[in-house]
Amino acid sequence: MQRLDAAVARLSAGLALVASVLLLAMMLVICGDVLTRNVALPGLPRGLAWSNEVSELMLYAITMAAAPWLLREGRHIRVDILLRAVPRKAAYACEWAADCLGLACCLAMTWFGALAAWKSHAAGAQSIKTLVMPEWWFMAPLPACFLLLAVEFVLRMRRLAQGEAGPREDAVSAA
Repeated sequence: MQRLDAAVARLSAGLALVASVLLLAMMLVICGDVLTRNVALPGLPRGLAWSNEVSELMLYAITMAAAPWLLREGRHIRVDILLRAVPRKAAYACEWAADCLGLACCLAMTWFGALAAWKSHAAGAQSIKTLVMPEWWFMAPLPACFLLLAVEFVLRMRRLAQGEAGPREDAVSAA
């Protein structure tokens, strides 16, 4: 289990790096679009017609790539002021309930995301905007991301079970 934990940590960190590179690329695309719309550069079009669409896709990819790392590092949205105010055993039970609910939601999203991507692929659905691409390309990261999130929830529950009863101290960005 420790090897799985280490492998998931490396994969999550690698995906966070991918998200960072995508963020940089998105910034460059947007800046390039603004520049070419406002400054006439010989040989270049006035604006990049595909920049909005590509930026939207990059934003989605950034979200999918960064989510497992954010969960692992405790940098996701978490309001734990209540957990600090209730008795330790009640806080511990809330931690378990939240992780179990998170796991169930991630497994459901994995299943339904995979089903939607498969149906889109089977139907040959196309996204027709400025760029024309198979629709399932956009759907495929969703089940992969949520499967990795589900694994991370299992690992979080393992860490919670190994610690002392009370609100979690690991994976919390602010205490």
